[in-house]
Amino acid sequence: MFFFELSSGALAALIFAIVFGTTLLGVLVGRRLRHLSESLRESFAVLQAALLGVVGLLLAFGLSLAVDRYENRRAAVVTDATTIGTTYLRAQTLGEPMRSDSLDRLIAYTDTAIRLTDSVPGGPEAQDAVADGQALQRELWGLAGRALDEAPNASAPRLYVESLNEMIDQQAVRIAGTSNRVPTAVMVLEILGAALALGLLAAYLAILGRGVFAVFVAAALVSFLLLVTFDLDRPHRGLIQVPDSPLVALRESMELPPAAAAPR
Repeated sequence: MFFFELSSGALAALIFAIVFGTTLLGVLVGRRLRHLSESLRESFAVLQAALLGVVGLLLAFGLSLAVDRYENRRAAVVTDATTIGTTYLRAQTLGEPMRSDSLDRLIAYTDTAIRLTDSVPGGPEAQDAVADGQALQRELWGLAGRALDEAPNASAPRLYVESLNEMIDQQAVRIAGTSNRVPTAVMVLEILGAALALGLLAAYLAILGRGVFAVFVAAALVSFLLLVTFDLDRPHRGLIQVPDSPLVALRESMELPPAAAAPR
């Protein structure tokens, strides 16, 4: 939760400060120990090589976790738009007045889904969007019950109730997905492991007296990789965000007149 609550600028500054600070410290320590290069060269080489390999695996693991969660959130938004769209189409086959009342509430529900996509999970705007959406779900379910009572043998209300139930379930999936983030312990281990590995590499190169500039380039690349990993796990802020385009396109289509007329 600590990293998720930071702004993008603060997060980038923290990552770069830790990685570059440790790398610079390694360079300074290596220069101080240069007179012991003959005795320390072999041990430093083995240690930093082993640690770099472990950190490489750890960074790949963390990036894989973040990418999987990001893709799941994107898929949840697409599925949400699909279920709302299906429910909206089937609502057009209901009898009046449930038809018009349900269509109006589905339009309002789509607006809450867009608000949920564009708000920070757990924040006041997200909580308001969830609360408004749940209130609309109760109203829609009540209207669906009335439609079933008035036409118990008709297929249209039953199909509508089926899609409405899927739409309600999908909101729970989306809310759970926004809270499913990479564990903080994994993120801390990635930062500290990368910083320690680069610090040892910088000390080793400084003891040898060459390649110090290259280690700072490596520190920059690792820092950017860490920032991308963390940014993927922050779906509603930063540079990489979960798009709301499927819901926005659905909302625009609702501005058109209903394709199906009310049944007689």
